[in-house]
Amino acid sequence: MTVKRIFFIVLDSFGIGYAPDADKFGDFGSNTLKSIMTSNEFETPNMKKIGFFNIDGIDFAERVLEPSGAFGRMQEASNGKDTTTGHWEIAGIVSPEPMPTYPDGFPDEVIDVFCRQTGRGYLCNKNAYSGREVINDYGQEHIETGKLIIYTSADSVFQIAAHEDIVPVETLYKYCEIARDILKGRHAVGRVIARPFTGSEGNFTRTANRHDFSLTPPKPTMLDALSEAGFDTLGVGKIYDIFAGKGVSYSVRTKDNDDGMKKTLELAGRDFNGICFVNLVDCDMIYGHRRDIDGYARSISAFDRWLGDFLNVIKEDDIVMISADHGCDPGFKGTDHTREYVLFLACGGMVKPGVNLGTHKTFSDMAATVLDIFGVKNITDGTSFKDCIIG
Repeated sequence: MTVKRIFFIVLDSFGIGYAPDADKFGDFGSNTLKSIMTSNEFETPNMKKIGFFNIDGIDFAERVLEPSGAFGRMQEASNGKDTTTGHWEIAGIVSPEPMPTYPDGFPDEVIDVFCRQTGRGYLCNKNAYSGREVINDYGQEHIETGKLIIYTSADSVFQIAAHEDIVPVETLYKYCEIARDILKGRHAVGRVIARPFTGSEGNFTRTANRHDFSLTPPKPTMLDALSEAGFDTLGVGKIYDIFAGKGVSYSVRTKDNDDGMKKTLELAGRDFNGICFVNLVDCDMIYGHRRDIDGYARSISAFDRWLGDFLNVIKEDDIVMISADHGCDPGFKGTDHTREYVLFLACGGMVKPGVNLGTHKTFSDMAATVLDIFGVKNITDGTSFKDCIIG
């Protein structure tokens, strides 16, 4: 029997302990998992059964004697701790150079060209703003003037917020495309993000019409390799955006984690041969950056409950893999991502139980393993561990 489908699920920002180089990123001591385990809302019996708490370095939780799957921890080799570099590395690309960030806002050479090409002025142009705060501070002025709210964060992002009644969503997307075209070369940020919102002063709310305009990956990923080899490549959530559509044969957008899990379950009922690559973003976007420990714990626990049901419907020749793209410790200082190890869990009828993979030095080993499982030539920066987990 050969593997027909892999469901690769990224729990966005679910770190499991600070990485060896965390001090270079200001993240020494961070541990997303340890922080949320302080919450009474945390409960993950299904991941525990697979071997989650048996992962090296997790010495603050009860292990199981007979894990049902394979487990390990992954260290990021790329010079970054953001969504783009994390997902690209999961898909096989190590990024040795960091993407540009703008702690003092964007320079005039970027802003002036953007305003000229869009025909609109701007507000804010500051760093380290939360999405909720920026629309509360500048939303009313934006409504009165029509100026676009531009801001960034510690990530390599150019974010544009606009009220849907002032700037229609499709127009906002066009402005993002203009920004994406401007932000090249030394200003090639990882993502340009549309941040539409609605409501009135004191009660502004971001909508589900967010859209990311990512850089195109600099070389082929596992998605390209699988697609070219004739396999299906399904994306759920932000996957299409993160890879600028490259290598993704079918994509569904999601409103939140519940919607993403529902649509993943629906796709499990479809007959396809290849990978279903899933991003569940709530832990990062809603709880990690806002340093909401209980909310983060509830979100992970909700995923674990869903996972128990999902494992009951997958087929014997399916594999489920679970990992993350970086950390975002809700118990740590600031509001930024954190440089951490991430989990790797694999389970399914063909996965050897009780396999401890130890620590891998790059996320791209996961991509190499996926390609190896499907018999596709390895074009990634990683090394396969297929023979360790498939029996």
